[in-house]
Amino acid sequence: MSAKRLDVHGTLRDMEWRRWRELGFSLGLVALLAGLLNGMGFFEAGRLIQGGVNLARFAREMFPPDVRILPTIAGALVETLQMAFAGTLLGFLLSFPLGVLGSRALFPAGVVAVVRFLVAALRTVPSLLWAVLMVIVVGLGPLAGTLALAFYTVGYLAKLYAELFEAIDPEILEAMRGVGAKRRHLIRFVLWPESANVILSQLLFMLEYNVRASTVLGLVGAGGIGFYMQAYLGTMAYSRLTTVLLAVLLLVIGMDALSAWIRRRYLLQP
Repeated sequence: MSAKRLDVHGTLRDMEWRRWRELGFSLGLVALLAGLLNGMGFFEAGRLIQGGVNLARFAREMFPPDVRILPTIAGALVETLQMAFAGTLLGFLLSFPLGVLGSRALFPAGVVAVVRFLVAALRTVPSLLWAVLMVIVVGLGPLAGTLALAFYTVGYLAKLYAELFEAIDPEILEAMRGVGAKRRHLIRFVLWPESANVILSQLLFMLEYNVRASTVLGLVGAGGIGFYMQAYLGTMAYSRLTTVLLAVLLLVIGMDALSAWIRRRYLLQP
């Protein structure tokens, strides 16, 4: 009985220590956050009050929206959607082979290291900076935006696909190799069937992201609705800016709804 009593006391002490440790960790995070916010001026009452006044003034100037510009921005919205579709599909066509090359289950470590370094380098550059670079390379317009989204898509999807392919059951790969299957057979009859659902789901997610990202690429001259955002901001035409933002919101909601319908209709449910 005494041994059991000691075990119970030991367990209670461990639980008590764990609670204090978790509490200390939580308080440390709160203190760190408070310190960071304080350094940024978050707790300066005068600054916050002035910010609220500025926000109220800005909101008054944004409404009501100027719907007369809808015919003007309609073409830019279509261009934005075209950039997102083209950039996503072009990026996918490059991401899939890079994901295969970056999988240790199929290729030697040297090839995998080079491919993963390349993908990491692509992923380091944000889409807006890619847009600036593409404007320098190919000039102003939607082509620059499309290429920017394609490069960003490659950096994102290629990493996910490489990790996805590595998670495939190695016994299946070994069984296929045992009957003489080559790499192309493994890709066609193992990698794709085992991963198709996740591959397409990630592709749809990337398309949703690129629809959002493409709306701001025009700020640097890479085509799309962002050009009008910049113009209306620069001229302080805030009621027109509100119309643009609402149009973008409807575009994003529509894209999300379409993506959800495709998932329900065509992707296998777990």
